[in-house]
Amino acid sequence: MKVAGGWLAGSALATRVMADAPPPAEVTPSLIGAAKKEGQVVHYTSTDLPVAEKLAKAFEAKYPGISVRVERTGAERVFQRIGQEYSSNIHAVDVVNSSDAAHFIVWKRDGLLESYVPEDVAKFYPPEHRDPDGQFASWRVWLSIIAYNTALVKAEAAPKSFADLLDPKWKGKIVKGHPGYSGTIMTATYQLQRDLGWPWFEQLAKQNVMQVQSSADPPKKLELGERAVMADGNEYNILQLREGGRPVEPVYASEGSPMIIGPNGIFKGSPNPNAAKLFQSFCFSREAQQLIIDVGGLRSVHPQTKEKQGWIPLHDIKTLKDDPAAVEQQGTSIRQRYTRIFRV
Repeated sequence: MKVAGGWLAGSALATRVMADAPPPAEVTPSLIGAAKKEGQVVHYTSTDLPVAEKLAKAFEAKYPGISVRVERTGAERVFQRIGQEYSSNIHAVDVVNSSDAAHFIVWKRDGLLESYVPEDVAKFYPPEHRDPDGQFASWRVWLSIIAYNTALVKAEAAPKSFADLLDPKWKGKIVKGHPGYSGTIMTATYQLQRDLGWPWFEQLAKQNVMQVQSSADPPKKLELGERAVMADGNEYNILQLREGGRPVEPVYASEGSPMIIGPNGIFKGSPNPNAAKLFQSFCFSREAQQLIIDVGGLRSVHPQTKEKQGWIPLHDIKTLKDDPAAVEQQGTSIRQRYTRIFRV
């Protein structure tokens, strides 16, 4: 998928520490049997909780006897938790999904990830969406977008660009997420400061912006009418709300919308290694990928999936280039500068 900008080529390849990826792993009766003996898989994720739970239920329905324990929080909190656990030699997690792809660069460099290539990843996923050493792959793709409440803003008056958000008419009417909590917002903040510059954020901060945490929070505030416009936040919640008849409408900024990649990986020394492999294979199957589109409003790079009718196809949307390696290098300074600008 060319819109993703070959993010692995610029990041994972640069941090290779192992040999080539292992051969594709089939889901065999022996793997299923071993997973059932373990009886559980622990999934740390920054995915929206309802989507993560539906994925878990679909897995449990397909493989009775194996439960999925979902631990959901913001991507930056997931990263902190795993760091604290592994520094204390606590191996509690099996499979992780993060909305900050830079985390996987760190985990790979630190030797924390297991090499495992689901059959669907090997067969169908573009090279730029799978780690060359088989340690992670792009489980979900989405955008960080502008959106507005249609009950408060007419279509013709809605912002069409990030520059439009600086118009005085939006003062006190904007909500946005925080890069210190959300991986989506961290990635989007990196792309926007790179392409628009920090002065844009400095001007935006003068708009009396409502600051929230998760990328799921701005769509919620928008739906409730607490703010008329969101400056960032995830596309998938907006698409879900719109399909549910709520008064929200996405805006794909003329400058380009930040592209977000959410990889999945298995951790070494996980408590349920066979259940972890089975769950990882399920996550990348056409069945699970279609599920995250249909119930989660997410995008997928699995070529056998279909986007929903009424969506603008991803390849028709102008996007900004993701660069997890740069986010990993600049993340701390981005958080610090953002906090100084918005005083939160």
